[in-house]
Amino acid sequence: MSNLEDRLTHALSDYPMEPSPDLFERVVEGIAADRVRRRSILRWSLAAVLVVTLATTAVLSLTPRVNGALAMPWWILEIATNLVLVAIALWLGPFIKRFGRAYAADVFHDNPLTGKSYIVLTDIVYYLIFTAYILFSILIVPHDEWSSVNPITTVTAGQVTYELSRIGGILLIIGILHGLNIVLMPVLGRLFSLNRRLPDPSARERTTRA
Repeated sequence: MSNLEDRLTHALSDYPMEPSPDLFERVVEGIAADRVRRRSILRWSLAAVLVVTLATTAVLSLTPRVNGALAMPWWILEIATNLVLVAIALWLGPFIKRFGRAYAADVFHDNPLTGKSYIVLTDIVYYLIFTAYILFSILIVPHDEWSSVNPITTVTAGQVTYELSRIGGILLIIGILHGLNIVLMPVLGRLFSLNRRLPDPSARERTTRA
């Protein structure tokens, strides 16, 4: 061994590294958490497949046939779109929250309770936006400009375009807001950290008088 290797070996041997006493418990907890996460993903996947299957079966059974071709009433597509929006909200919210916890914990490392409260508040805002969007865009009667047929009774190309725009619109809104949240969160975390480190004016005044 060279002189440098001898010095490194001697320096490291003076500070033996002891394994953490709770290392085994943490490994076991990590494995258990991974199993729970995999089971949750499997359950959600099976539930999504079941919902899609039931929705497809319901649509095919409720849709009448005209000369052998499906003639879907306009309200079936409207209900299906609303169900898709609700499913996106219920799936996307926990998905963002699961991957955002570590980011929020890193940003609000000086204020852990503030980070948890921030996550809860953003969840409330998220579901409020989704609920308001669905209520604003839901249709009770079809638009007259979708077709020259009056009254409109079946799905037209104009309605399909409108429903696809609804789904794309909410994804765009959530994407923009989520991007702004990622950019602004470090700024807010920095401001909260500075506010916490600033001395209390009353305490400073008492120290000056003393």
